[in-house]
Amino acid sequence: MLAATMLDAAGADRRSEAFRRDFLRNFKRIGLNTAPGDAMMLQILVESSRAKRGIEVGTATGYGALHMGIAFERTGGHLDTVDIDPRMVRAARANLEAVGLEATVTVIEGDALKVLPGLKGEYDFVFLDAVKHDYLKYFQALMPRLKPGAVIVADNVIQSARAMKDFLDFIHNNPDYDTVIIRSSMEKNDGMSVSYKLR
Repeated sequence: MLAATMLDAAGADRRSEAFRRDFLRNFKRIGLNTAPGDAMMLQILVESSRAKRGIEVGTATGYGALHMGIAFERTGGHLDTVDIDPRMVRAARANLEAVGLEATVTVIEGDALKVLPGLKGEYDFVFLDAVKHDYLKYFQALMPRLKPGAVIVADNVIQSARAMKDFLDFIHNNPDYDTVIIRSSMEKNDGMSVSYKLR
C-alpha cells in the first residue's frame, strides 16, 4: 500500500495535488529556473495541446520540468529533459522523485548539441531554455522529429533576442510554423516565443 501511494517519510502522498502544490510553492528557485508564471504556462500548454512526448533543453534544478511533468502525467505522456551540468541533473532528479514524477520525466545528462541528434522517435512539445546562441542548433537538431501540431516554446526571447536572432528570424519566417511572443510573467521582464507546427 505504501509503495502504491508513494508516501514520503512524513506519510504524505507525493502524487497528491496538495503535496505537489506545497512543494512548488516552497521550491528554492535559482536564477536559471523558469519563472513561476512561465512554468505554469508551460504546464497549461502541454496539457491543453494533449502532448504525449516532450523535450526540454536546459533542466537546471527542474522547476519547469516539475510543472511540465505534472501535465505529461495527466496526458499519459513523457518528458525528456537535458542538462550538461551533473549537479543540476542530480538536483532535478531528486526534485522529480520528491513528487513522484521520476517515471514521467527522464533527466538526461550531457551536451544537448550531442544528445539531441541521437534521440529516437517523434516529439510534440519542445521547450528551449539553455545556451541562447545555440537555440537554432537545438531546434534544427529536433526539427526532423517534430510532429505536425507540435508546440515549440523558447524562453528569454526578449532579453536575449540578439543572442538568438538567427533562431527568431528562422522560426518567424518559416511558413511551416505559426509563432507569437508572449509574456506570461513579468518577474524577469522577459518573454517566450510559442510556435505551432502546421505541417
